[in-house]
Amino acid sequence: MGKKIIIIGGVAAGASAAAKARRDDEQAEIVIYEKGPYVSFANCGLPYYIGRDIKERDQLFLMTPEFFYERYKVLVKVKHEVIKINRKEKTVEIKNLATGDTFQDSYDKLVVATGGTPIKPAIPGITLENIFTLFTVSDVDAIEKALTQNDVEKVVIVGGGYIGLEAAEAFLKRGKQVTIIEKTNQLLPYLDEEMAIPLALHLENLGATVILGNGVKEFSGNTKVIGVVLESGEIVNTDLVIMAIGARPQLELVKNAGLKVGQAGGVVVDATLKSSDPDIYVGGDIIETVHLVTGKKVRIPLAGPANKQGRIIGANVVGGHKYFKGVLGTSIVKVGELTAAKTGIGEREAKEQGFAYFVSYTPSLDHAGYYPGARHLLTKLVVEEHSGRILGAQIVGWQGVDKRIDVLATAIYAKMTVEDLENLDLAYAPPYSSAKDPVIIAGFVAANILRGEINLVTPETIKKAINKVIEDDWQVVDVRTPKEYNEEGFIPGAILIPIDELRMRYKELDPNKKTALYCKVGYRSYLGTKILKELGFKEVYNISGGYMGYKSDLEIRPKKGQTSSAN
Repeated sequence: MGKKIIIIGGVAAGASAAAKARRDDEQAEIVIYEKGPYVSFANCGLPYYIGRDIKERDQLFLMTPEFFYERYKVLVKVKHEVIKINRKEKTVEIKNLATGDTFQDSYDKLVVATGGTPIKPAIPGITLENIFTLFTVSDVDAIEKALTQNDVEKVVIVGGGYIGLEAAEAFLKRGKQVTIIEKTNQLLPYLDEEMAIPLALHLENLGATVILGNGVKEFSGNTKVIGVVLESGEIVNTDLVIMAIGARPQLELVKNAGLKVGQAGGVVVDATLKSSDPDIYVGGDIIETVHLVTGKKVRIPLAGPANKQGRIIGANVVGGHKYFKGVLGTSIVKVGELTAAKTGIGEREAKEQGFAYFVSYTPSLDHAGYYPGARHLLTKLVVEEHSGRILGAQIVGWQGVDKRIDVLATAIYAKMTVEDLENLDLAYAPPYSSAKDPVIIAGFVAANILRGEINLVTPETIKKAINKVIEDDWQVVDVRTPKEYNEEGFIPGAILIPIDELRMRYKELDPNKKTALYCKVGYRSYLGTKILKELGFKEVYNISGGYMGYKSDLEIRPKKGQTSSAN
């Protein structure tokens, strides 16, 4: 008989660890204790089942206890909660949640993958009926029961993070009136603020109400929730509430066992994912690991890292030597027809971490403009000054966001620079990309900034300085056409001189003033900065991302009665 391996938790990291351990050691005895009723289910797919993108409930289950044993000879005991770890004796105490009985089991190696639990703060009224979280299959079952047994028309989502936005889309697809309440001033607080603006606009276009900068004071109702009272005093009527304000790591078990917990709020592990106890490995949402950009310890609870960590643990508990190098926090979310994605660090984080950096914005079409169906996406790069190393990237757009963020995540992992992006050899055909892919365009723009070929000013800087811009020391020039200027809007105080007239009309401008140019996406204004510099203008700046970057709306404000796909 081989080693006895006990795994606490049977979802992402735990299930992956069990399968890998069996593949690498046929003789090991492997037991999973899972306190919930299911093992290895697709928790990331839960909102899509509510929205009916996933048609059948059974599709949520990646593995059953029976199949786990048939395929891997791994014994899975659901509704069994490990309540204590005895490190000295190398035993665990387990409670059978169905019978209430407790018993002990021994291990040679222990794997802890207890994951997180959704946050339900002690808000008055939080225990009323029809207030749910969206974290497990049992949560989904309870929500579906409420939808079928009650007259549910109005749904409030508390929290504008990934789960909140996915839930909002799901209930919109079910024909419900949806209100999203987010305490901060933006959706997806992980993004830089301007990159989150298109998401709020698009959700409003889809019929949702988005309330930002306002928290929940209490829930009203007798037995069932009927209203959400906001901190502002406003009352939002509702038939059902989804609490989606995040999850906290389930650390009680490991803390009581005396395992070391770090300042980032997770269990301290080494590169093999071994804890402070050499016979206990830990993975998933409850550990802290190294951020590959900052080099600092972070706790980033995402499914991708959790599954990779489980695979590494599974190999190492049976004698392997695999290492987990760290995380970039690469993530993506679908919000209606829009997609938002991030990898590495954002501008806010770069500032907090003390990096010397610059940012660039590049609106691009996802494929060749002459091929039908091309849609815009907006890319923001955060770049280290002098070295040009890519620190982070964020993309919001209609199509093709996923493959671009993955290219940029790979580039950041490889410590590439924006000049490396210029030289990437990416696939091109008109239905899929342009001859100069959006990633390469982002590299061109950022590399021009790095080499000092262009002076850039960000849209946020212009917005904050708009009063100063139109004073005597600044001038803003719009180099678009009169039609664009009149129909699409303009930056207040801007002087309209179309790019093709700039060489003839440049004397209308003062060469001694700071001059900021913009067009729709930044290319024509880039040409304009080159022209004005050659004509003797001292300080010329290109507004990064052009007017689209300034508005941050990706052309997503269709007229009333239109669908967003009409743009």
